[in-house]
Order: sequence, then C-alpha cells, then structure tokens
Amino acid sequence: MAQKGAQLDQESISCSICLDLLKDPVTVPCGHSYCMTCIETHWDEKNIYSCPHCRQIFTPRPVLGKNTMLADLVEQLKKTGLQAAPADHCYAGPEDVACHDTVSAAAERTERQRELEGSRQKIQQRIQDREKDVKVLQQELETINGSADKAVEDSEKIFTELIRLLEKRRSDVKQQIRSQQETEGSQVKELQEKLEQEITELKRKDADLKQLSHTQDHTQFLQNYPSVSALSEPTDSSSINIRPLRYFEDVTAAVSELRDKLQDILREKWTNISLALTEVDVLLPQPEPKTRAGFLQYSQEITLDPNTANTRLLLSERNRKATIVSQHQSYSSHPDRFTKWCQVLSRESLTGRCYWEVEWSGTGVFVAVTYKNISRAGRLNECGFGFNDKSWTLYCGQNSYDFWHNSIRTPVSGPQSSRVGVYLDHRAGILSFYSVSETMTLLHRVQTTFTQPLYAGLWPGYSNGNTAEFCS
Repeated sequence: MAQKGAQLDQESISCSICLDLLKDPVTVPCGHSYCMTCIETHWDEKNIYSCPHCRQIFTPRPVLGKNTMLADLVEQLKKTGLQAAPADHCYAGPEDVACHDTVSAAAERTERQRELEGSRQKIQQRIQDREKDVKVLQQELETINGSADKAVEDSEKIFTELIRLLEKRRSDVKQQIRSQQETEGSQVKELQEKLEQEITELKRKDADLKQLSHTQDHTQFLQNYPSVSALSEPTDSSSINIRPLRYFEDVTAAVSELRDKLQDILREKWTNISLALTEVDVLLPQPEPKTRAGFLQYSQEITLDPNTANTRLLLSERNRKATIVSQHQSYSSHPDRFTKWCQVLSRESLTGRCYWEVEWSGTGVFVAVTYKNISRAGRLNECGFGFNDKSWTLYCGQNSYDFWHNSIRTPVSGPQSSRVGVYLDHRAGILSFYSVSETMTLLHRVQTTFTQPLYAGLWPGYSNGNTAEFCS
C-alpha cells in the first residue's frame, strides 16, 4: 500500500507533456496540471488553447498562475529521492502505453488532417481566383493594345488631314500673294515705262529748246518756237499711290493671328486629350511619393497666363513670377482677366499626376488650384481663390498656414518655409501641400473628386512687393 501511495503521489506531480516532475506547476481550468513552460510552449506552437490531456478548449487564452500546493508537494518528494513515473501511465505496462500513444496520435492526426484539407481548399480557391484575375488582365491587356493601336491609327489620319489642310491653305496664301505681286508689279512697271518715256521725250524737248535758244536769226527763232515749245500732257501723278512700306504686311499679320488662335485652340483641346489619356488607367492609383526626389519625377513646368493677370500684378522671370505693384499695368482688355483680386492663373492645365513648387516672399500669399471657369470679377466668394467650390488654396503667412475651400477655413500647422510644394493626382482626387526645406513636411491633404482640368493659381496677398513664383 505504501508503494501504491508513492506511485499516486508521483502521478499527481508529473507533467504529461515532458513526462518529468512538474517545474513551476500550473493548473489549467479543466483541472490538469503542467509545467508552466511546457503548456505555454504547447499553446504557442499549436495556436489552440486546449488541454493536451482531455482536449478541452479554452477561450480566451487562460491566464496561468503557479500552483503553490503542487510546488510544495514536488519539493517534498524530491527530498525523499522519488522519481516521477510517466503521467497517466504510472500503472500501465508497455503494451498499454503503446496502445494509448497510438490512439492519441491517430486522434491528433485526424484533427490535423481536417485542418490540412481546409488549408488546401483555401489555397486551391485562391489559385482559381488568381487564374481568373490573370485571364481578366490578359483580356484587358489585349483590349488596351487594340484600343491604343486604333487610337494611334485614327490620330495619325486626323493629324494628316490637318497637315494637308494647313498645307493647302499655305499653298493658297502663297499663290494669292504671288498673283497679287504680279498684278501690282505689272501696274508699277507699266507706270514706270510711261514715266521713262515721258522723261525721254522731255529730255529731247529740252535739247530742242536749248538749240533754239542759240538761234541768232530772230525771224527763224520766232517761226520755230511754237512747234518746239509745245509739251505733251504729263502722266497723271495722282495714280502713283506710294504706301508707307506696307504692302503684304497685313497678310503676315493675319496669318500670325490665325497661328495664335490655332495655338489657343490646340492648347485648350489638348487639355481634353491629356485628361482622356490620364483616365486610361486599369491599375490601382500610384501611391503618393515619400521623398522630394520622388515628387520631382512628376514635376510640371508652369508659366503664368498674362491674359488672366490682374493689372496690379507685374509678371517677370518669363511669366513665372508675379509681384504686387501700386501702378496698374497696361494689359489689354481680356475676358479671362481677374479684375477685382490680384490673382493670376497658369497657362498650362493640370491633369494626371503633377508636382510643382512655389517660392514666395512678403506678408503672405495664396497658393491655389482652380477650375478654369472660376468667375473673374465680382464678390470674393465668386472669384477669390479658396472662397468657392471651384478652387482650393493654401494661405502662407509669416507665422501660420490656413487652408481654404468654399469659404471654409482650416488652420494648418507645420514648419514655416518660403517654399511650398504642391502635389496633384487628378484621377485619384488627391491634392497635397508640403512645406519644402531640407526635408518635406505634409501640411494639408485633400481627398475629393475633380470634375474638370485644374489650373495653378497665385494670389500674392494684399501688400505691395509681395511675390510668388513658380520654381523652374
């Protein structure tokens, strides 16, 4: 009986995982005890919080505490020199132990087999989904290539027609100029010949008169004088209409005007073409760059449109810089000109992904983007950058930033800098403003939907001498 009791004590203090005496014993909620390290390792490896003995599952993962009673019992048995028998098999013979191990392994295998089959089903389903995606992308690629080839072919035909039309007009103008040149030249030559004939006749008449003047016989002089002195009618000098060096200059001016109008039309329509091209994008939007070098990959060369500049703005640096001055500039009248606020728009439209930087100085300036159809005159909320739903602007002051849209002001915090970077992803609807110095710091980001091409805008504030410049 003493030996039986000793065996029972050994069973109660043995770990069924490591088959050794319990070390830092802990008891799980079902009542079975294990070494703390053994059960923690078991749960970490299986990722299932269950009892290895009775397989009861615990949710959530139990918080384990040391079983001091078992720890004391282990210490007492260690002092008597007893060794622990394998847990749950203290009284079994070798055949019983092997049988129990086989049953446990088979049950474990069945459970893991179910998990394995589930994993394979998920993998196979994912393979099928990805194969479908590959087929869809292949079809999309074929469609893109076919559409692009047709667009190139159609565009080539259209541009060829335009070139032929221009060539025809050029030939017509050249032919008309030459025809008019021949007509005008013939008239000049005809008049020139008449004048030369008249000169010859006058010279002959002058010689006759000179000879007559030397006649000594008075009677002979008087007899010959009437016939010699008679002059023919002179050529009408009023037919000679000499214009002040202007013959075909008007034609050149008209052709130049045609060129300028064609350039305006091409610039305006090219915006639509560029916008259409940026919308051809089947892949996910590109992430916003993280470094200045990344942003500069999308750098956009921007110039100011003099036809939009308020008359108190002096444009310089090849129309990249705007300065507020007290004296009004002598700009021509134009419907696109801002008449109330000291604002100016870029000549270039902005679509796709673009980045540009603005260097500013003075008391404060507004760096903006806007639709072209923003009002050019009237109240602040109609034409002022940031005070309507057609424009977005960052106000850069000496000690603060503010973002404005639709007359709503949003205070912005960030490091002060005389240079501001602007990033636009038109298709993704992203507009970001950055403070640019040795590093770039995001000041404000807008996520919206842009429905038209955008134009960069500058509003150098209110004080004379304030400047804002698109950096080259």
